[in-house]
Amino acid sequence: MMGGHHAASGAAAWVAVTATTPIAFGWYPVSDVGVMTGALVCAGAALLPDADHHNGTISHSLPPLSEAMTKAVSTVAGGHRNATHSILGIAVFTLVAWAMSFLTISTETFGQVLIGPGVMAVVLIAFAVRALKLTGQRRWWTWTLSVSLAAFVAVFAPEEWYWMPFCVGLGCAVHILGDMLTTRGVPLLWPIRFRSPRWVRRHRWLPFDDMWSPRGNISVPLLGDAGSWREWLVMTPVSLYALVGVAWAVLDQMGFDTVGAWDDATALVATAAGSLG
Repeated sequence: MMGGHHAASGAAAWVAVTATTPIAFGWYPVSDVGVMTGALVCAGAALLPDADHHNGTISHSLPPLSEAMTKAVSTVAGGHRNATHSILGIAVFTLVAWAMSFLTISTETFGQVLIGPGVMAVVLIAFAVRALKLTGQRRWWTWTLSVSLAAFVAVFAPEEWYWMPFCVGLGCAVHILGDMLTTRGVPLLWPIRFRSPRWVRRHRWLPFDDMWSPRGNISVPLLGDAGSWREWLVMTPVSLYALVGVAWAVLDQMGFDTVGAWDDATALVATAAGSLG
């Protein structure tokens, strides 16, 4: 799946899981500020599994820091689409986010400041900004936007960062699910690999041949190759959903009666449908 679509799917998943609006599930409710900032952070976390790619979106996000990081991760993970694209990879990324949550400092002016989650937010927001092309190719804009937003929340609303480990885990899981829906698949159980039997590889016409690669990758290739028209067909409404969810949180934070407006709109639609019936 393409980097921008990974980011959009992460933002959409965050809205669906954390928002308490009628268009979301609200399984892990957070504040409106949490929905807004978390959507961007989760969009970045949905790119984390590609931290093993030396020439991917992440590598070009915050140079030279991001370039050094991707080289290190690629070395440890055994190259692209190995350890980071597995259940173990999700667990490790989530554990790192949890450990970073203990990195704090106490100040007289602002009280307890969560440095660890703030640093993670800077990095993940930069990934999202780059993938979504929100600042074009201007690196200093990426740094400025990421640092400013993370610093603002870390100082003025540090309680918002309690969801960081969950956000990272959700983003990574959504990334792996997205890649599993393409033809290349993922090594879900890495480092264990169950290579497809020789008779499967010999009979390429079998319906599950694309679902079980010779390398042991698992795939349900509903989206076809990365960047295919099918991927665009699915991800366009997913991206719009993420935008609507974030906009809803912004309006709620500003004091608008969004639920009332939603009820009025749905009632109007129901009345129109009834009259047509």
